[in-house]
Amino acid sequence: AEGLQKVVKRYKVLVKEKTGGEFPDDPRDQLRRSIMAVLSSWNNDRAIKYRRINRIEGLRGTAVNVQAMVFGNSGSNSSTGVCFTRNCENGVKEIYGDYLINAQGEDVVAGIRTPKHIGELEAEMPKNYKEIAKFLADLEKHYRDMQDIEFTVEDGKTFILQTRTGKRTPRAAVVIAVEMVEEGLITKEEAIKRVSPAQIDILLHPTFDPKAPRKPIAKGIPASPGAVVGEVVFSAEDAEKRVQEDAKVILVRKETSPEDIGGMNVAEGILTAVGGKASHAALVARGMGKCCVVGCGEIAIDYAAAQFTANGTVVKAGDVISVDGTSGEVMVGALPTIEEQNIAQYDILMGWVDELRTMKVRTNADTPEDAEIARKKFGAEGIGLCRTEHMFFGEEKIAPMREMILADDTAAREVALAKLLPIQRKDFEGIFTAMNGYPVTVRLLDPPLHEFLPHDEKSQRELAAEIGMDAKAIADKVASLHEMNPMLGHRGCRLGITYPEIIRMQARAIMEAACNVKAKGVDVLPEIMVPLIGTLAEFSITRAIIVDVCTKVIEEKKQPLDYLVGTMIEIPRAALIADQIAKEAQFFSFGTNDMTQMTFGYSRDDIGSFLPHYVAEGILKVDPFQTLDVDGVGQLVRMGTERGRGVRSDLKIGICGEHGGDPDSVKFCYSIGMDYVSCSPYRVPVAKLAVTQAALESPRG
Repeated sequence: AEGLQKVVKRYKVLVKEKTGGEFPDDPRDQLRRSIMAVLSSWNNDRAIKYRRINRIEGLRGTAVNVQAMVFGNSGSNSSTGVCFTRNCENGVKEIYGDYLINAQGEDVVAGIRTPKHIGELEAEMPKNYKEIAKFLADLEKHYRDMQDIEFTVEDGKTFILQTRTGKRTPRAAVVIAVEMVEEGLITKEEAIKRVSPAQIDILLHPTFDPKAPRKPIAKGIPASPGAVVGEVVFSAEDAEKRVQEDAKVILVRKETSPEDIGGMNVAEGILTAVGGKASHAALVARGMGKCCVVGCGEIAIDYAAAQFTANGTVVKAGDVISVDGTSGEVMVGALPTIEEQNIAQYDILMGWVDELRTMKVRTNADTPEDAEIARKKFGAEGIGLCRTEHMFFGEEKIAPMREMILADDTAAREVALAKLLPIQRKDFEGIFTAMNGYPVTVRLLDPPLHEFLPHDEKSQRELAAEIGMDAKAIADKVASLHEMNPMLGHRGCRLGITYPEIIRMQARAIMEAACNVKAKGVDVLPEIMVPLIGTLAEFSITRAIIVDVCTKVIEEKKQPLDYLVGTMIEIPRAALIADQIAKEAQFFSFGTNDMTQMTFGYSRDDIGSFLPHYVAEGILKVDPFQTLDVDGVGQLVRMGTERGRGVRSDLKIGICGEHGGDPDSVKFCYSIGMDYVSCSPYRVPVAKLAVTQAALESPRG
């Protein structure tokens, strides 16, 4: 009682300091103020942030329940607790929770006192435990879902204060959904609806132990999920060197480029200071299934000193950090990790997803290894985007590519291209074999040529010595290829039209590979895709070259083979004239990364500098490179689909931008009648679930 009196006095002082008045004695005034406190909590920072994270929109406010109190702190025959009808950690069917004798609910949840496991209540209060167990069973059966329940025992009498659908870990969500179907509580369709795509995504990647304390030193944009621990390295070369010495590393760069591919491949994870969810680092990391955080503007990298600084903390090369690809947080030191979770119920659930799904899900894969993983591990139904430029990196591949770029005339370029032909053909053979029976969409060379050349003086000198060329000539060539805005410059179909020998080499490599594997009994379905067209003439010229080469190869190989020639619709103008393009194109694949960039006028690599402010101010609801902007970019996609199908009813249409793995974007693609979505291998199950949920919510006619 003495302690309570002291606390009351301190509360009265605090109330006077904060409100300027005495603590109210009138019960009605107390009740009114309590109600107003609940209502006003709707607009506190925590509530606003919660709604933003969970994309809760359109609600006008919260509600207040007023109910009589019962007291669990009225003696040793009283108690209070919080429990679940099933284990919210692993989904096991058992009563799971905590309680305290002679306490109120706040004592259990505030962490001030150490509660007891609910199982101990059976010995301390057997009658009440039996009543609570009966209530829990009845409530779960009534609501047909796992319940989170608060109870109080007052002087031996049991009261159930509230029940609500219980929050659960991704593992528990899958286990509970499947087991409730097996128990006859819910249907397969309901089970699929109850597991979110985000939960499936988390299940497929390692996570940090949620019970481990963490002190983030910086936070960036989560670009690829996972949880990784490793030594900091600042270059791809250092990453490869340290890995050979059996170290686990995290590659930290201001931004990555295609030259970093070797280091990215061996690193546990990738952290960049700039860039967004469609940046080079993000795209490559997702394709590799690697943890990645981009646009971490709070880190300042000093390459010369081999260190970065984050909010006053200095991290040097070799220091260990932990990176969370789901939250975007960066921590110093090693956090305990929970590895990818393999549970039998996951396979059962995904089996139901495939059984009920009505839309195809392909993968974006650039190597035979990625194709193999995507098909065998995740069940991809083809490749919707094979980026041929990713095949040119690696010591034995980059040299002839650079030789081709540095060539002064067509004849010299063709000599270099002849060296690249067998390299590409071999990769295509592996990919076609891995995708036996499924279509493979191969995009012709897309990025500007400067990306394949070294930009620093040291690397240029090394290249000069390697190929026997003057270093100054290489520097001059790099300078001549420089563009003010390379994303809008000499790339894609423009590159192929300027240098048609590149198209001819790639078309030959694709078709020779297809004929070779078909001769070995592989069911091959090649689809050749022309990138970045904005006019019908661009597609017509490129298509004519492709068809000419393919016809010759089929005749040479004496191997009849069906193939498709289509285009990527990524420039807004292409969507506007889709009816013209569809007269010649056999398929469309929407490249919504570039389309978003060109429609908004936002650089996908630099949006991180202002995106958090735009989202906080409500200017943008979400990152448009993460979730498709349905009102703007989405209307171009819809228009392109409708206009294309208006000319060619059998026009195959899909999406291969990173939106193809985002659940909300996938549902939009389903709604406008696309044939498939394509995404990174590790996002295939996520897309499958999203597609199936879309079909269950709004079945196609």
